[in-house]
Amino acid sequence: MSVLTAVARSVARQARPATRVLPRASLSLAASRGVHTLPQLDYPYNALEPHISGQIMELHHKKHHQAYVNGLNAAEESYAKAPSPKEQIKLQPALKFNGGGHINHSLFWKNLAPESQGGGQLAAGPLKDAIEADFGSVDAFKKKMNTVTAAIQGSGWGWLGFNPETKKLEIVTTANQDPLLSHVPIIGIDIWEHAFYLQYHNVKADYLTAIWNVINFKEAERRFLEASKQ
Repeated sequence: MSVLTAVARSVARQARPATRVLPRASLSLAASRGVHTLPQLDYPYNALEPHISGQIMELHHKKHHQAYVNGLNAAEESYAKAPSPKEQIKLQPALKFNGGGHINHSLFWKNLAPESQGGGQLAAGPLKDAIEADFGSVDAFKKKMNTVTAAIQGSGWGWLGFNPETKKLEIVTTANQDPLLSHVPIIGIDIWEHAFYLQYHNVKADYLTAIWNVINFKEAERRFLEASKQ
């Protein structure tokens, strides 16, 4: 069993939707072949404009995510050939970083949708009801999510996660490319500079305000419904 497969199964035990939402090239299938691949997007690179530029999306997907995929494949290959547990331990940071980058970005692309396909629209339903119950209002939730995510020092991710213990929605963060393991990921926002800098420069607040216009709330509600059934 590959290390990423073990991580993915751990996520699945706590948050089954986290593995199901990965587009096309699922981690389990890729791991069984021994090679992870870059998932295709469900929309053109320029489909999220003007909120996220086509240039950012293309670089983010084709260059940055591809680099995590390449790094993960190389790390897993080296891990399989490592002559001792000590050498395998040395590879764990690379496996965590690149594996987390692959998991997080595969979730992130599904988190987004063009406005013409319902991006940014949170319809009345179970997810909206839960957000209002746990945060007071949708606007209050967005404000808190933006504040917490903007406060991340360095690079990382802001998450709306479903806590399987409390059965509530909670806002949490992870550093660098660490995957979210404590909660079921419902919405994830990439706050690495490569996700926004070409368009928003160092003004994180503008990026965080804009991204809500292309959040795929239908996908978020699907994850929430799956998680709340457990």
